[in-house]
Amino acid sequence: MTSIQPIESSTSLVEERNTAKTVIIGILTAAFVIAAPIIIGSAGGNYWVRVLDFAMLYVMLALGLNVVVGFAGLLDLGYIAFYAVGAYTAALLSSPHLTSQFEWIAALAPNGLHIPFLIIVPIAMALAATFGILLGAP
Repeated sequence: MTSIQPIESSTSLVEERNTAKTVIIGILTAAFVIAAPIIIGSAGGNYWVRVLDFAMLYVMLALGLNVVVGFAGLLDLGYIAFYAVGAYTAALLSSPHLTSQFEWIAALAPNGLHIPFLIIVPIAMALAATFGILLGAP
């Protein structure tokens, strides 16, 4: 009696190809996302840089919703509060009216803060994460 030998699967070869393809697509996408505002901004298209900023903001919100609803299977909108903390922080730090609202900041920087957007975003993310950790700690 002969035993039936299983046919070797070629899925590992396909998975390796897909992984390499995914990495290449990810690197190209990251390069495009980093280079697009610089190229469009240098071409004099300040309006399109603003549109891209809003698009990236909505992409970050959609990714957060995808993690909570898609991977965890929960419809919990509590994380939107921390998104709001980050958004409010970013709005305050980029506003020219910040010194008129907070006198102690006007004393430190009488001409305004003038912080670049790429520095404001990590500050806002850190503050939102800090509030999330403080609320989730107890």
